[in-house]
Amino acid sequence: MTQPEILATPLLDTNPAVLFLNQRKFRQALANADSIVEVFKTAVRSTNAHLDMRFDEGENVRNLIHERAILVDCLLNFAWHQFDWSDQISLIAVGGYGRGELHPYSDIDVLLLRANDAGTVDVNHIQAFLTLLWDMGLRIGHSVRTLDECTRLAAADVTVLTGIMESRPVAGSVPLLRALQLATEPECMWSKEAFLTAKFAEQKSRHNKYNDTEYKLEPNVKNGPGGLRDIQTIHWVAKRVFNVSNLEALSGKGFFTEAEYATLIHGEDFLWKVRYGLHKVAGRPEERLLFEWQKELAAQFGFEDKNGQMAIEQFMHEYYRIVLSLRELNDVLLQFLDEAIINPKARGPVKTINERFQIRDSFIEVTHHKVFEENPSALLEIFVLAAKDKAITGIRATTIRLLRENRHLIDDRFRQNPMNTRLFLALLESPHRLVSQLRRMKRYGILGRYLPEFDRIIGQMQHDLFHIYTVDDHTLNVIEFMRRFLLPDGEEQFPVVARVAQQLPKKHLLYIAGLYHDIAKGRGGDHSKLGVLDATAFGERHRLPKRDIRLIVWLVEQHLIMSYTSQKKDLSDPQVIYDFAQLVGDQTHLDYLYALTVADMNGTNPDIWNNWRASLLQQLYRETTRALRRGLENPIDREACISETQEAAMGQLRDSSNLSEQAIWELWQTAGDDYFLRETAEDIVWHTNAILAQDNPEQPLVLLTDHVLTGKYKVTQIFIRALSRHSIFAAVTSAVDQLNLNIQDARIYTTVSGYAMDTFYVLDQNGTSVTLEPGKIRLITDAILAELNLADHYRDIIKRRTPRQLKHFNAPTRTNISNDLSNTYTILEVISPDRPGFLALLARIFVEHDIALVTAKITTLGERVEDVFYITDQQGRRLEDSTLCEQLQQNIESQLDAVS
Repeated sequence: MTQPEILATPLLDTNPAVLFLNQRKFRQALANADSIVEVFKTAVRSTNAHLDMRFDEGENVRNLIHERAILVDCLLNFAWHQFDWSDQISLIAVGGYGRGELHPYSDIDVLLLRANDAGTVDVNHIQAFLTLLWDMGLRIGHSVRTLDECTRLAAADVTVLTGIMESRPVAGSVPLLRALQLATEPECMWSKEAFLTAKFAEQKSRHNKYNDTEYKLEPNVKNGPGGLRDIQTIHWVAKRVFNVSNLEALSGKGFFTEAEYATLIHGEDFLWKVRYGLHKVAGRPEERLLFEWQKELAAQFGFEDKNGQMAIEQFMHEYYRIVLSLRELNDVLLQFLDEAIINPKARGPVKTINERFQIRDSFIEVTHHKVFEENPSALLEIFVLAAKDKAITGIRATTIRLLRENRHLIDDRFRQNPMNTRLFLALLESPHRLVSQLRRMKRYGILGRYLPEFDRIIGQMQHDLFHIYTVDDHTLNVIEFMRRFLLPDGEEQFPVVARVAQQLPKKHLLYIAGLYHDIAKGRGGDHSKLGVLDATAFGERHRLPKRDIRLIVWLVEQHLIMSYTSQKKDLSDPQVIYDFAQLVGDQTHLDYLYALTVADMNGTNPDIWNNWRASLLQQLYRETTRALRRGLENPIDREACISETQEAAMGQLRDSSNLSEQAIWELWQTAGDDYFLRETAEDIVWHTNAILAQDNPEQPLVLLTDHVLTGKYKVTQIFIRALSRHSIFAAVTSAVDQLNLNIQDARIYTTVSGYAMDTFYVLDQNGTSVTLEPGKIRLITDAILAELNLADHYRDIIKRRTPRQLKHFNAPTRTNISNDLSNTYTILEVISPDRPGFLALLARIFVEHDIALVTAKITTLGERVEDVFYITDQQGRRLEDSTLCEQLQQNIESQLDAVS
């Protein structure tokens, strides 16, 4: 057993008490130790503590991750020399460790490379050596292979080859590694062309795992688009193509400009800092920037709440902007490499478009390098041309580089130029790939220059689970859905709104409204009202007719009203429809608002859109259309609606049952007007048949069916008739919660004969109707009956684990109580973080305060619920006692906030 010579590494003797910083002392400690493992473990702990302290003090992260690799080199050398090895084996650093980069909890990847004809002399040492490393507390990832095995695997797998490209010797035989590197050069396997093609495919597959977006609420710092792996991909292809050890060696060789290199280095520094901090706070090799770490890192990096923006939002804003710039640079450099270096001759014929642009191999490019300099309007024209011709699939990398280098030409004078405003409007009116062009414009820095107000929302996040995209990405998603409405598959997915959108007279006005509806997010205040100013300025600058400007501005200001009305108001109330119709004013405004609302909801969070919400919007749209056709001077008569529903239901009962009309009318007279306003004739027929067929009317009746909503949507309907107790709602919500079903709407009717008739609309956890096979029907029915039979002593609210993400949005519960002037009920609004058992707990509070529920409108928005309850006292009167109202609100807020 030999000891290593003093390593020629830049170790600093800043703290003599730390063993690993002084190799002589470390060698001495090993020689005198009863247990060398403890000496190594102390060195590892000291290493981590020392480097973490320097990180907290703000030292450049590059120094820390490189020094960690150097220090691990030192420790591995000493561990290696605890054994007597032959000259037929080599210890090689691979992966990130091979690059000389180690974050706090990164795997230390090593290859134990053996000669092909190596004997068994080293075999016993290998396991003992690896055991020692693990006992030291190092996160070792290892492989043991011969030279031929490595060569064969590298030829078959580009990932193995990549690891070998990054390898470097740590201890043992250096010639072995050199032989491996020679055997895997481009002349022997994976030519430059093949390597680049494989890395393109590898990156595309990786991006697809993250939905091909940089903007995830909890992004992966290492593997997500624009993350560290994208930077490493640039390193890998540059090494393979140019045979250099690092990117700095390519300076001045045309692969990247000085500005691009600066972007790359700055982005890498930032992501390394985030990753280092992420490992440190998580205490594990965590690559996902989870909510629980975002807030802590934002504080550590010096962000503070200010100007209406949370520190975490500012931190993530910077993160998103940096990964966007890295994603853009990655695209440009890899495409440029393919075009200019790998396949410079693989070009098809040129098709001239005009004196500025031409098409080659389906890519649009400039005809000469001074096109943008001589004609700045071409900075917009290129995207208009690409949107008009389906044959154009992309922009040549050299042209992208020219776009980026000349985007500074877009200034106030450029924005006011009538030629440029006409070009931008032409883009919005283009037939093909509008959203693709807008995304390219954003990525290449053109859109934010042309619309400075849009630049402010690039990377702007909102710290919640409802808005899962940044504001800029959400905005372009909204326009993408608008475009989807016009396609054949869009009509299948959105049957009503697609037909409406296809009939809009000026579709580009819808896109402009989509572009500006959230433009003022992050400024503080009401973004709908603040956005009006920007939308007006856009319309005036682009010389739109005043009528069109008024429509766009109205849509921006009112873009939330339709979703609010559909989800929080009683759509069976004729007055609600009449008031909404008055606000809208005419069919054109309604059509545009409907298309904007559906696109906005889908573009915000695909999980938010479900059958129930789609149905509510369709119902509001159709009822408002009828009101507009009838004329606002002829509001719907409430009594006429009741009579119409009763006549329709009676007609169906005459045709389908043997029930006497007298028995039907006797039952109906106990129900009350609200029942006939809110329920459809078909449901009333269903209820009536079941109730009058009961053998024992005093036993609870529970019925389930697939309720077909407007259009193709379905929801599961649960109807319950039981002797009236004010705890029925609490019992049912408790049962439904235990079954993992979500209540979307609840309609509560108390008859004069002492019965409650309640209708619940529920969806499963996936936002779809429940599959009602016999076993499932029996399960749901039995659960509800069991709770009803417990009366006022039903079981405690089920305790389910709160999902991880919900735990990080602990805003206090807010309540609001108001009395509706046109009805006899009180409106209670509850806004609170979502949690298991939410409705069941709220229902129990109603019981405690003798509150009767008339109707519940349930809305869950990501991590937040915004529910509206129409309530009365037990005598059916609205709550006039201010003390009772205050106690009710305090009780709701305190009990909900006490639930973890």
